Amino acid sequence: MSFRRRNTLIRAPGASPPSRPDREFLPGTRPSPLDGRLTTSSGTASFDQLLAGHSGLPMGSSLLIEESGTTDFGGVILRYFAGEGLVQGHDVHVLGFGDTWRRDLPGLKEVKDQTNDQTSSDTDRMKIAWRYESLGNQAPVHGQQLFGDRSAFCHSFDLSKRLDARSIRGSLLTYPTSKRQSPHIFSDFLLGLRTKLKSSSSTIHRVIVPSLLSPTLYPAGGCKPQDVLQFLHCLRSLLRQFPTRVIVLMTVPTSLYPRTKGLCKWIELLSDGVVELVSLPKSACASETADKESNKAQGLVRVHAMPVFHEKGGGLEGCWKREDMSFRLSASNGILITPFSLPPVGLEEPSAPPSRPKTQDLEF
Repeated sequence: MSFRRRNTLIRAPGASPPSRPDREFLPGTRPSPLDGRLTTSSGTASFDQLLAGHSGLPMGSSLLIEESGTTDFGGVILRYFAGEGLVQGHDVHVLGFGDTWRRDLPGLKEVKDQTNDQTSSDTDRMKIAWRYESLGNQAPVHGQQLFGDRSAFCHSFDLSKRLDARSIRGSLLTYPTSKRQSPHIFSDFLLGLRTKLKSSSSTIHRVIVPSLLSPTLYPAGGCKPQDVLQFLHCLRSLLRQFPTRVIVLMTVPTSLYPRTKGLCKWIELLSDGVVELVSLPKSACASETADKESNKAQGLVRVHAMPVFHEKGGGLEGCWKREDMSFRLSASNGILITPFSLPPVGLEEPSAPPSRPKTQDLEF
């Protein structure tokens, strides 16, 4: 008497199991390696790796970038985010700027430049054992080869170039602010975004809100706390209504609105993720040679909040440490986020001894 498990499927001998058809995704999107949620790239590979193990920005979420001082590193991330969307064929909605903002977007990096960078990095890299070398070659380069044929998930851009019109597949929708429409800035922007979402059912929409509450970009009527919080509530409702088609990226100058103030606290609560960029003084990252200066950290990265998708918290074990991350700006690679480390003691160049004050000659 033979026994057979009840849960096994009886097939003909030699028959292969039926293949499951691959799920098709919109251009520029892929499932998260953590929980399978739909993600898209920010245009910066190192910034994608920062986002709690998802290797990209989860769709239907908003990310707030805070920056203090007179630097504009957050604006560089926004330009990469917009350039990636235009190349992928997405609709990019920008609040506050006109059509001339497209001229500031970085251009695509040529293939020959990428090969030159890889060969130069290979020659300068320390030689390790052949087994670890083979394991390292299997890692995805710039996060582009993690899902097989979808190598165009994150493109490489060059800040020294401008985005060519022939590379643009999507559309850039700008909503410039002016004093005449100051009471209706946010309502007009939300109306145009909602209309586009309802009319196009198969398009990814990227929303960019640069320098929120900045008086240099928004009129005085658009900086009222009640209007701003109502705008964020409506934007959050659109994210929950279209969770697979909308992504929001915002920046806030904390020099004007510190994190200790109530308005900035409410903005953080209405955002799914909060990242702060702290610029280092120029003296802390200055060096004599250009090579050393390019490898110096220009600021610190502080992660205050990340999107939580389920009761377990999701993906925090896969991201980098929150307290020791730094960034630097490269013309060929954009914003590079790396673990922050101090140089070993004793390797720093000795400082010059203090010079004695010159004595003046006395004439009798």
